[in-house]
Amino acid sequence: MPLTFAQLNQEYVIVRITGQDKVRAHLRNLGFVENEKVSVIQSIQGNLIVSIKGVRVALDKSLANRIMI
Repeated sequence: MPLTFAQLNQEYVIVRITGQDKVRAHLRNLGFVENEKVSVIQSIQGNLIVSIKGVRVALDKSLANRIMI
C-alpha cells in the first residue's frame, strides 16, 4: 500500500519505490530505499512529514504515493 495510507507513529518497511527513474533517484537521495524503516509523523491533506533514518522529511502527496510499504 502507498505511504499515504500509513497510520501515524507506526513504523513500516519500504517494499518498493515506483515512478520514473528521475523520481526514484530523487527519493533514493532523500533516503527512501527498499527495506528501510519509515514512520509518518504528521499528515495534512495527504502531504506527509515522515521520519526516516532519524531525519524528518516533508513529502507531497504525489511523492508519498510512490513509496510502497
